Amino acid sequence: TPRERDPALRDPRLWPRDWVALCDGDAVRPEDAREIALLHTRTGRRVRIRLPGLRGYRIVGFSDGLLVLLRKSTTALRVLHPLTLVAVDFPSLATVYHEEVADMGSLRDMKAAVCSSSSSREPSTSSIAAVVLFPNANGNVVVAADGGKDHWEVLHRRHEKLSIRNTLLFQGRLYATTFHPPSPEIVQLYPPGPTLDNMVATVPGAVRYSRYSDTLHLVESAGRMLLVVRHVIVRASTTKRQLLTFAIYSVDFDDEDNNGRPTLTPVSGLGDRALFLGDGGCLSVSARGLPSLSSDSIYFSTPFYPLQVRSVAAADPGRWRRSEELATQRQIHDRKERIRPSVRPFTIADHLLTFCHPREWTKGLMFHEYHVIPESFKELRKKIRAKDSAAAGSTHPQQYQVS
Repeated sequence: TPRERDPALRDPRLWPRDWVALCDGDAVRPEDAREIALLHTRTGRRVRIRLPGLRGYRIVGFSDGLLVLLRKSTTALRVLHPLTLVAVDFPSLATVYHEEVADMGSLRDMKAAVCSSSSSREPSTSSIAAVVLFPNANGNVVVAADGGKDHWEVLHRRHEKLSIRNTLLFQGRLYATTFHPPSPEIVQLYPPGPTLDNMVATVPGAVRYSRYSDTLHLVESAGRMLLVVRHVIVRASTTKRQLLTFAIYSVDFDDEDNNGRPTLTPVSGLGDRALFLGDGGCLSVSARGLPSLSSDSIYFSTPFYPLQVRSVAAADPGRWRRSEELATQRQIHDRKERIRPSVRPFTIADHLLTFCHPREWTKGLMFHEYHVIPESFKELRKKIRAKDSAAAGSTHPQQYQVS
């Protein structure tokens, strides 16, 4: 009886972990359909749940199986357990948005996660906290609030030049990769630490890294935090194919260096795990329960090939073994015009990589089909713009009083 036992979502053991959201690929947003399909990554079980309470909300996060919703009319945040319908409400973001962000693009692309509250020792405080990230070219704005509180705390301001690349919820805390020359770092966003940067670890200097072409990814895999560095090898060639190499590190919190920070240990294999790397998050699943996936492999995308898989054994930079391109025969356009209808059914890999790109799946779009939307898809582009404008416009703080 989780509704009676845990009405404030205080017990993480009752959270729907190992569940991910699926995409129907019909360009209908979950809040419009008022339902969501979920896949259990350890068993392959699939359920579709009616959620009439999604009406009037926009999905801004899927955190450890919990839905994070933004109320369009008031900008109040709600955390919803999709299986039990237990919900925890948070205050409106209007004031903090008006004072710290004031950018419509940031509001449209905001992200949110659910963490263990840093003040959970207070009897009157919920043990969960919501952390919201507003992306901005001049530095991300990060705010947090405890359930039941009436205000948001600003953790990082725009002028602090916090350039977040990727985030990970790990053991109740929120971490991120960010770039501070000369090397990228892992920082702890929540709970806030005694210093402004709150650096956890620095990527080893031996790893080549370009802030313009390479990517950093944090992912929880089999109970440990992994850092994946994807490096693009540039060669004097006109071919579209990119030469890639991956470096994987285990972030070992139980093994600290002389500065008291976790050590980064190189990882040579993933066992039965498959990693999915995306712009909006990463995922690690066991191929045992999902036999269509390749174990000890990394699934990722590049601008011209939206779904590729690379064996970790082939990621050695001295062995230029080409990644397998999985979606070439299922791409519905050539970046200009439609070349075929949608190829159904979608594969498990299609769904998991789409889940790692919430910009697409929250719009009801499969990533391998719509990572690029050609200009010729005029009706779809018009529909997306209208929906985005309605979501952002209805939550603009000028439409209601802000004290």
